[in-house]
Amino acid sequence: MFQLNYQPAHHFATRLKLDKLSPKENNLVFLVLSARRKPCCNCLFTQNKQMQSTKIRRKVAPANGELDNSADKQEQLLLSSAICDGEDLGPFIRKAFAGGRPETLLHNLRHFARSKESEIEEVCKAHYQDFILAVDDLRSLLSDVDSLKSALSDSNSKLQFVAGPLLASLDYYLEAQTVSQNVHLALSQIAICIKLMELCARTNHHLSSGKFYLALKCADAIESEFLDKTPSSTLKAMLEKKIPEIRSYIERKVSKEFGDWLVEIRVVSRNLGQVAIGQASAARQREEDLRIKQRQAEEQSRLSLRDCVYALREEDDEDGFDGVIGDDGKDGYSNGASGSLGFDLTPLYRAYHVHQTLGLEDRFKQYYFENRKLQLTSDFQVSSMTPFLESHQTFFAQIAGFFIVEDRILRTGGGLISRFEVENLWETAVSKMCSVLEDQFSRMQTANHLLLIKDYVSLLGVTLRRYGYPVDALLDVLSKHRDKYHELLLSDCRKQTAEALSADKFEQMLMKKEYEYSMNVLSFHLQTSDIVPAFPYVAPFSSTVPDCCRIVRSFIEDSVSYMSYGGQLEFFDVVKKYLDRLLSEVLDGALVKLINTSVHGVSQAMQVAANMAVMERACDFFFRHAAQLSGVPLRMVERGRRQFPLTNARDKAEEMLSGLLKEKVDGFMTLIENVNWMADEPIQNGNEYVNEVIIYLETLVSTAQQILPTNVLKRVLQDILSHISEQIVGALLSDSVKKFNVNAVTGIDVDVRLLESFADSQSTLFTEGEVSQLKIALAEARQLINLLLSNHPENFLNPVIRERSYNALDYRKVMIISEKVKDSTERLFGTFGSRGTRQNQKKKSLDILIKRLKDVS
Repeated sequence: MFQLNYQPAHHFATRLKLDKLSPKENNLVFLVLSARRKPCCNCLFTQNKQMQSTKIRRKVAPANGELDNSADKQEQLLLSSAICDGEDLGPFIRKAFAGGRPETLLHNLRHFARSKESEIEEVCKAHYQDFILAVDDLRSLLSDVDSLKSALSDSNSKLQFVAGPLLASLDYYLEAQTVSQNVHLALSQIAICIKLMELCARTNHHLSSGKFYLALKCADAIESEFLDKTPSSTLKAMLEKKIPEIRSYIERKVSKEFGDWLVEIRVVSRNLGQVAIGQASAARQREEDLRIKQRQAEEQSRLSLRDCVYALREEDDEDGFDGVIGDDGKDGYSNGASGSLGFDLTPLYRAYHVHQTLGLEDRFKQYYFENRKLQLTSDFQVSSMTPFLESHQTFFAQIAGFFIVEDRILRTGGGLISRFEVENLWETAVSKMCSVLEDQFSRMQTANHLLLIKDYVSLLGVTLRRYGYPVDALLDVLSKHRDKYHELLLSDCRKQTAEALSADKFEQMLMKKEYEYSMNVLSFHLQTSDIVPAFPYVAPFSSTVPDCCRIVRSFIEDSVSYMSYGGQLEFFDVVKKYLDRLLSEVLDGALVKLINTSVHGVSQAMQVAANMAVMERACDFFFRHAAQLSGVPLRMVERGRRQFPLTNARDKAEEMLSGLLKEKVDGFMTLIENVNWMADEPIQNGNEYVNEVIIYLETLVSTAQQILPTNVLKRVLQDILSHISEQIVGALLSDSVKKFNVNAVTGIDVDVRLLESFADSQSTLFTEGEVSQLKIALAEARQLINLLLSNHPENFLNPVIRERSYNALDYRKVMIISEKVKDSTERLFGTFGSRGTRQNQKKKSLDILIKRLKDVS
C-alpha cells in the first residue's frame, strides 16, 4: 500500500530518464512531480469520508478549455502515451524548450497527473479498510512491547551485576596478554637483530679477508631476508645506505684485480706459449730420435736379425709424449689455475662470479671480450726496430699463449666466452699471422732465416692444433714459399760449393784418426769395404769430396726440415726434385767450371776423376738419405734410381785426364818418325816409341790404380790405346811417310803386339771382358797390319770378311796406305828365293784391292 502511494512520482521520474536531460530540464520535471505527489496514508485515513462524499466532484474533468486546438490535443495524447509506455520523455522536453513553450509541456504534465489522481483514489478507496486494520494491530502490540522492554531492562541489570568481576578479570587478562605479546614481539625482534648483526659481522669479515663473493651473498641475504623485518629504522637506514656501498666497493676491488690480471696474463701468455712450443719441439726431437733409431735398426737388420730385434725393443722402451699442456685430467688446475704452467685464472673467475652475483654478467662478458680483443690486436704489432728473425719467437709465442689461455677459459669459464667468439678471434689471428708471414718472407733473402721461422711456425701449428684450432692457412703460407726457400737454399749451396772447390789442393786426403775416417768416409757411405783401414789412412779422394757431401747432406736435411710438418705427408718427390737440381745444376756446373779453369796437370786431372768416381757413390747415398728422412722405403728409391746426375762433370774430368795423358803419349809417339820404313830386316823387339809408351803406361797404371777405380782406369786406358792406334794409322797416312816395306809393317806389327801384351798384363786389375775391351781399342791398327800382311788383301772387298775382320778400317785410309807399300828393290814385297811367286800373288791381290777401292771412291 505504501509503495502504491509513492509509485506515480517515482514511476514518472524513472520514465522521464532524467540522466538524458539538461540540469535545467531536470529541475523543472522534479518540480512538477513534487507538486503533484499524493498525501500519505495517514491523510488518506483521516479524510476517508470526505473523499467518499466528494468522489464525483473531484473527478478530473476534460480540459477542453485548455486545449483549444487539435495540435495541442495531439501533443497531449502523444505525451500521455509515452509516459504510460515508459518511453523516453527527453525529446518532448527538448522540443518544448527549443520551441520556447515550456509552459505548455508543464501544463500537459499537470493534466496527465490530474488524470491519474482518480485512479489513485480508486485504489485507496478499495484498500483503506486494510490500512485501518493494520494500524489497530500495531496499537494492540504496543503494550506487549512495553512489558518486553521492562523485562529486558531487569535482565540487563542482573547481567551487569553478575558480569562485573568477570569483566575486571577480563581486563587484567587482556592487559597481561598485551604485555606478553609485546615481550614476544620484542624477543623476536631482538632475535632478528642478532641474526642481522651476525650477518653484518660475517660480511665485514669476508670483506676484510677478500672473500668478495661470500660477502655479496651475505649482503644479498641481509637485503632479502632482514631488511624489511628490521625493527630499527636507524639500522634499516644504515643498511639501505651501506649495502649499495659494499656492492660498489666489491665491484671496484674485483675490477682492479681483473685489470691487474689482464696486465699479468700478457706476460704469462708469452711464457706459456714458449713453454708449449718448447714441449712441442721436444716431442718432435723425440720423434726424430726414434726415426734415427729406426734407420739404425734397418741398417743393423742387414747384418743380423738379433741386432734388429734389439734395436726395435730399444725403441719400444722409449717413453711417449708426456706432460702435454692442456691435457684434460692432467693439467693441475685448481680453481681455474695451473701451477705447473704458471698462470692463474682465479682473479678472472672471481670477478666473473661477483659480476654474476651483481647481475652484471653480460656487461662483464662484453668488457672481458673487448679487452682481450684489444690485447690480441696489440700482440699483432711487429716492431720495425727489431729484425723479425729476432722477434718472431716472441711474436708467435705470445699468440700461442693467448689462445691456450682462451681455450682453458672456454672449457672451464662457465660461459664467460663462447666458442663462436674464440673462433672469431682465431680467424682474426690467423689472418694477421698469414699477412705478417707473407710480408716477412717476401723480404728475406737468406734460406736459413726462412727455415728458422718456418720451423717455429710449424711448431706453433702443432701446439695449437692440439687445442682444436685449425692451422691449415698457416701451413698453406709455408707451402706457398717452398720454391723461394729452395731457390735461396740452392743459391747458398752454390756459394758454399764454389768456396769448397776453390780451396781444393787436388791432393789425396790424409786421415790420422778413426773419427776423421768416420766423419769423412763412413758418414757418406764412401767406403768400398766394411773393414776399417789402418791409420794414418790416405783416401783416394781429396778434401773437396767430403766438403761437397756435407753441403749436399745439409741441403737435404734443410729441405726435408722445411717440407716436414708442413701439412704435406708425402714430399719425397719434391725433395728429390730439388736434390736433382742441386746435383745436376749447382754441383755439376761448379765441377765442370773447376775442371775447365783449375785443372792443368795429369795429377790434378787424375784426382778430379777419382773424386768423380767417389761422388758417384755419394750420390746414391744422397738419394737414400733423402728417402730415409722423408720416410720412404729404400726399395722404392732403388726401384726408381736415375742416372748419375754429375755425368757432365765426370765425362769432363775423364776427358780432361785422357786429353792430358794423350798429350804425354803424343810426346813419345813423335819417336815414330825415327822408324825405318824401308828396313832391310824386321825389328824383333819393337820400335823405340812403343817401348817408351809402354813404360809410361805401366807407370801410369801403377800410380792411377791407387786412386782411380778400375772402371775409370779402364776407360782412360781404352781411350789412350785407341789414341795410340789412331796415331800409328795416322803415321802411315802422313805425307812424311812416302813408302814403306813389309819389314816396316812387320815392325809395326811387333809394336801392336807389345801394346796388346800390355793390355793382357792388366788382367790382375780388370776382368777378362775388360781386357778384351782394351785390346779392341787397338782394333784399327791391328786390322790394318793384318790386312797389309795378309796373303789375300782383296778379301777386304768381301762384305762378310770385311765385317768380321776389318770392320774398324776406313776404305779410303786402306787405299792410301796400300799405295805406299813398296819393296826395297822397287819390287812389291821383294823377292826372297822361293817366296817370289807368293809375293807376286800378294802384289796382284793388293793391286786389285787398290784398283777396286779407287773405283769405289
